[in-house]
Amino acid sequence: MKKTNTKANFSNRIGFVLAAAGSAVGMGNLWRFPYLAAKYGGGIFLLVYIILAVTFGFSLMITEIAIGRKTGKSPLYAYGELHPKFGFLGIAASAVPIIIFPYYCVIGGWVIKYLTIYVTGQAGAAADDAYFGSFISNTANPILCLFVFLFLTAAVVMFGVEKGIERVSRVMMPLLVLLAIGISIYSLTLDGALEGLVYYVKPDFSQFSIKTIIAAMGQLFYSMSLAMGIMITYGSYMRQEDNLEASVRHIEIFDTAIAFLAGLMIIPSVFVFSGGSSEALKQGPTLMFVMLPKVFNAMPGGILIGFVFFVLVLFAALTSAISLMETIVSIFMEKFHLGRKPVCLAVFIASFLLALPSTLGYGVLSNVTIFGYQILDFFDFISNNIAMPIVALLTAILIGYAVRPEAVIDEVEKNGIFRSKKLYVYMIRFVVPLCMIIILISSLFGIV
Repeated sequence: MKKTNTKANFSNRIGFVLAAAGSAVGMGNLWRFPYLAAKYGGGIFLLVYIILAVTFGFSLMITEIAIGRKTGKSPLYAYGELHPKFGFLGIAASAVPIIIFPYYCVIGGWVIKYLTIYVTGQAGAAADDAYFGSFISNTANPILCLFVFLFLTAAVVMFGVEKGIERVSRVMMPLLVLLAIGISIYSLTLDGALEGLVYYVKPDFSQFSIKTIIAAMGQLFYSMSLAMGIMITYGSYMRQEDNLEASVRHIEIFDTAIAFLAGLMIIPSVFVFSGGSSEALKQGPTLMFVMLPKVFNAMPGGILIGFVFFVLVLFAALTSAISLMETIVSIFMEKFHLGRKPVCLAVFIASFLLALPSTLGYGVLSNVTIFGYQILDFFDFISNNIAMPIVALLTAILIGYAVRPEAVIDEVEKNGIFRSKKLYVYMIRFVVPLCMIIILISSLFGIV
């Protein structure tokens, strides 16, 4: 298949890896991974996640990037380019970032709020149990924070691939690593942290269950930006001469390292200030926004540490939001043959309006539910528990059986030997479909 793409490209493989890693490293790594690791047994969850990342996650990521580079198209048309009967999958894949982006920006706005708390010296107030609930139930404040976060995202995307995304990623990603390492080292110096470190890194096989596997598989979608169309979009910008397998491995290592460091920052700190109680470890999604301000407030120099931490989280949230918006912009530019700036402006306005119900769903619209879910939670469930596993399942069927794995293998081997070829064929034909069916069943029947 001849690639007829005339899109802008990343200037080199480092730029591509940093930008794609920036997409993968987001709230899923710094917000979601630690609370899942705490909830599902620490070390055993970490072990299962790493095994799945280098097998299941690798197979899906290299598939999506190869599809993007092979076709040179956005997710909307890439699947149909490979097989005409799978054109519908492009619509499904394109819908995922459109669903996710507005409510993701709401959460990004929450990060903006907590960063301003530490800038303005209100850290003590944020440590109160009721602070987070009081903030999200407000009307004007969350909307303002949403607008600021969305504006920052749109400003980067409007500059385009090399000038915008690549340039920001080159600065953000190394800084993200340095911040994560620094806070992780600090957290391990606190009294009681070693007990938390053991819980986090030493597998306790007595806590292993099917829930551990399902939770880890679901986390891979968040952490590695899979089945959102993002990696197909970035693959379409990848140069033909860059080594695809090596790039994916580097993205994978970077992403897993950041997730590991996030757990290293948060889980030992929970042990320091709560003694590792079951209640504290199972705080769930509120762990970062409710527990950590208490942690920082009790720390010597906690205001500075809290500021640095939420700078890190903001960087991570922005890099993923940039990737989501870039995917949406790419789809509409290709569909309607419009320039980047007008499409960016249109997506900015539409996303802001679509995000309003989610941000108001904890305040004036708190009585409005969809199938028992609050508005933001409903969009999160539909995208991450239903739409993304379906896209991944159908992608595996397309590559594994319709066009055969050679479609991806040939693309990878343009730049050398595909060292994981046998593993890839086995994963994409058998393991990935089975995993996706398990996730769908677990979501529909509430196993996790």
